Amino acid sequence: MSDPSDDLSKETGSVPSEPENERPLETDVHPPPVQDSIDSPQARFKRLLEGDISSEKSSASPGTPPMGDPEHKDDGMAQDSPDLTETEPFEHDLTENDQAQAANAPPTEEPSSGPSPELDLRSDAEVLPQRVPETDIGATQVGPSAYIPPTQPEERGGRDWKRWDTCGGCALRMAIFGAFVFIAIVIGIISFGVYQYYSLAASLPSVEDLHEHAAQFETTRILDRDGNLLYEILDPQAGRRTYVPLEEISPYMVAGIIATEDSQFYSHPGFDIWAIFRAFWQNYTQGSVVSGASTITQQVARNLLFSPEERTRVTARRKLREVLLAAEITRRYSKEEILELYLNQHYFGNLSYGVEAAAETYFNTTADKLTLAQASFLAGLVQAPSVYDIYTNRDATLNRHRQVLTLMVDTSVEDGCIFVSNAQQPICISPEDAGSAAAIIINYEFQQPDIQIKYPHWVTFVRGELEELYDPQTIYRSGFTVYTTLDPVLQSEAQEIVSAQVEALADNRATNGALVTIRPDTGEILSMIGSADYGANDGQINMAVRPRQPGSSIKPLTYTAAFEMGWTPATLIWDVPSEFPPSGNPNDPSPPYEPVNYDGRFHGPVTARSALANSYNIPAVKTLDFVGIYDNPETPTEDGFIAFARRMGITTLDRDDYGLSLTLGGGDVTLLELTSAYATLANSGNRIPPTSILRIEDREGAVVYQYETPADNQVLRPEHAYLITDILSDNAARTPAFGPNSLLNLPFKAAAKTGTTNDFRDNWTLGYTPDLAVGVWVGNADYTPMENTSGLTGAAPIWNKFMQYAQNRLTGGQPTVVVRHSGIIDRVVCAVSGAEPSEWCPSQKREIFAHDQPPLPKEQDLWRDVWVDTFALELASPECATYVDEKLGLNVDDPWARDWLNETSEGKKWADDMGFKDDPLFFIPDAVCSSDSPQPILAFTHPSEGTTISTSPLEIFGRAAATNDFRDWILEYGLGSNPSFWPDIAHNNSQIKQPEQLIKWDISKLPNGPVTLRLAVRSMRGGVAFVELHLNILLPTPTPTPTPTPTATATPTSTLTATTTPTPSATPSPTDTPTPPP
Repeated sequence: MSDPSDDLSKETGSVPSEPENERPLETDVHPPPVQDSIDSPQARFKRLLEGDISSEKSSASPGTPPMGDPEHKDDGMAQDSPDLTETEPFEHDLTENDQAQAANAPPTEEPSSGPSPELDLRSDAEVLPQRVPETDIGATQVGPSAYIPPTQPEERGGRDWKRWDTCGGCALRMAIFGAFVFIAIVIGIISFGVYQYYSLAASLPSVEDLHEHAAQFETTRILDRDGNLLYEILDPQAGRRTYVPLEEISPYMVAGIIATEDSQFYSHPGFDIWAIFRAFWQNYTQGSVVSGASTITQQVARNLLFSPEERTRVTARRKLREVLLAAEITRRYSKEEILELYLNQHYFGNLSYGVEAAAETYFNTTADKLTLAQASFLAGLVQAPSVYDIYTNRDATLNRHRQVLTLMVDTSVEDGCIFVSNAQQPICISPEDAGSAAAIIINYEFQQPDIQIKYPHWVTFVRGELEELYDPQTIYRSGFTVYTTLDPVLQSEAQEIVSAQVEALADNRATNGALVTIRPDTGEILSMIGSADYGANDGQINMAVRPRQPGSSIKPLTYTAAFEMGWTPATLIWDVPSEFPPSGNPNDPSPPYEPVNYDGRFHGPVTARSALANSYNIPAVKTLDFVGIYDNPETPTEDGFIAFARRMGITTLDRDDYGLSLTLGGGDVTLLELTSAYATLANSGNRIPPTSILRIEDREGAVVYQYETPADNQVLRPEHAYLITDILSDNAARTPAFGPNSLLNLPFKAAAKTGTTNDFRDNWTLGYTPDLAVGVWVGNADYTPMENTSGLTGAAPIWNKFMQYAQNRLTGGQPTVVVRHSGIIDRVVCAVSGAEPSEWCPSQKREIFAHDQPPLPKEQDLWRDVWVDTFALELASPECATYVDEKLGLNVDDPWARDWLNETSEGKKWADDMGFKDDPLFFIPDAVCSSDSPQPILAFTHPSEGTTISTSPLEIFGRAAATNDFRDWILEYGLGSNPSFWPDIAHNNSQIKQPEQLIKWDISKLPNGPVTLRLAVRSMRGGVAFVELHLNILLPTPTPTPTPTPTATATPTSTLTATTTPTPSATPSPTDTPTPPP
């Protein structure tokens, strides 16, 4: 950013100030009022800041107030400023209302009758007469044309009326002219519309004999990429088709179609104008076609009368032709005939053409006997019969059935039941009726029809893709030849490998498997195996597109998202016992989530490379916790893992209750979409959506669709894609968990990742080279668990065999080399911490990084030598420089890692091996000590430093408190000047803020010599600060008391009582004061 002062100087420089002696002379006609402050430096600077300097330069001469300034404009008005010109007549005479109207009025021409009689004010302020026409040149007498009689000053009201009269005349002329223009435009539009109508009407096909059109059919063929026939949609007579009149169709079926497709069918003229406007608006606001607004009659017109090419066009002309045809059909045919045609010519899936065939195929009944449950089910198939296929896409089909029932209930409520012309009474559907119908279909056992198709899962998938390009009836009436992306050799080999492996896992209770192969650079699907055996139980379900939990195979996406946020392969993550709020929200009141690793162990500090390569769970959860699950609405760009996965092509993570277990497979994804995400990594972050169709030809052989690889869609930085690829293909990095010779280790370099869900319900293995991405799933379609099989033992054998086979077929066993991106750099890092090595690092290694995301500097290594405020336990600073100490600490901010290091034998051993000997360990603080940090209040006030003490007891005075966070104080002593042993002599948890006696200490038993007192204050957070006091003890040595000598005693005389001579007692020797051990 530039310096604000520079901007100011530039702006100021654009309006140079003028010397005082060069100011132009002011006119003496109506001079503007002079304001002393108008050009003061303060005023000019204020105008500079407000951005008015440009207007000042352009509209005001030096010394004249700028016209754009409201403050000065008012002054000018007050002085009746003479700056009016002919382009602004009477402006100062208009009221505010008049000025507003004049501003909004269209421009008018000036009257051409001659000069205005107004005065002309020249720049020199001289008042000059107007020149008048000379009608009698050479005349000797002044005529009326040359004489202006004196007039009384006009009142302001009169001038306003004159102005109004002039402008009113102009406005009237403009209004008349505008009316003529409007009428001309309307006539032009009507003429154009009439012309277009007759032009379109002349080109419309005849609506005669629609029944004959309904019987027409063209065979559609689906081929593999080599032109081999996979499936041929033959004439409906080869399938089931029986034409039935409307009166032989269940009223429930008619009601279901009416409610779902065209609720106003009986009331509109073949088209719904409001629906068309609504669809136009929706499509406009969405930026794509989301609504077609086609009525039943329009669908009949499009399907029976349009060519295949025209059916696929999304243009206003085609829609208009469709509307005109619908109107003509409505004029020629009754509503009953139209509805009968619709129900008999529509395709309901599984070779069922018409409602009678559909009733027999799905429910083994006839059209007239369809119940509410059955009819509503069939009504939902019409929109997309290959998508809503109960045999291959049960969940979506049942959901569609519920939608139809909901529409029938809503229409019954809104319209007072559903009118149908083939029943005496309207059809009324209550919520209870709908609920019962939904339950009937859920519990109904559909019988799969015997249809001979080669690779049925693939054909069904292609038909679904076709229906995204064209409407269903176009596909089955146009004679298309569809070339798909399927490689028949790879497909056959994949089917054989999947079936063999699933059979081998029978003892592990595995019954199904799926496989998908994608070319990363084109998105072409080369093979798709939906089940191990299509004819087995649940074999009709295409598990390649069925959402399942991916286990750890989704972890690469989590780490890639973290790389986008600054992490690197060398980022240190602590694999230790940890607890998390389940949702990732720190305020989540739910019981904590405690993930465990697959091997049940904890591995301490690991780098992101090691954590991902070995599929450790706890580091993965911490990575997702760092990334976040959902988008943060306060950030300008969409973030969070869900948004990242969506960017990578994962569309099934659509719930709002995911937790941190999402990175361990807690959300459902499809094998196809996850394999496509891996293909994006293989394609250097350029996402190519998967496709199944190469081209489509019509019955004449003309190409109506040709697949072209989309333009670059770089959803991921190439550097990050390269880093993930390098980790997933690093066999040495994954050896601790998988061993050196696992099934992920191919003869050529390939990235790979496995996944296993809880209770062994799903096994996954996905991997890639630049030439192909392959995903494999093994499990049971009904979610029953397998036994003792993982992604490595269940799915990896399939992946290993097929990858080698496919790579040999595509490249002769020599895969394309992964090109190292120019933005990748090498750096030497500490093998333990991942940072640049410090002097304490025990071992080093090389690691790769994105050029703008290098490793942490050595100052942020795991070992750090820092100065610390010992009381606040914060980094020392000039504001906290009294109680400091230099310490070698652990640079660890993970609280669970700190607990593991301090409280477990494994953690303590690791710390000891790394050279950290403190107990408890010292961890580098995050905060820097400041004036707001708690500080101790410590001092000895008596005796003073170096005092010789010769008497006992010793009175010790001082202060022991803290500004905050006080816990207690301790008074200790030690013998000598640098003691190593400190016995307590006083301890209290009350603060002493003013000097007072701490203790009266009996030192009589201490030996003479130096002694050190230490007064310490401890904080609630575990910090301590202390001061020392050095004294010299010099107590006098006690003198022993001598024993008195007995003196001679005279011979006693005889008395009554004998006197006892006292026995002298020995004087006790002084006892030594015990010395504390060293």
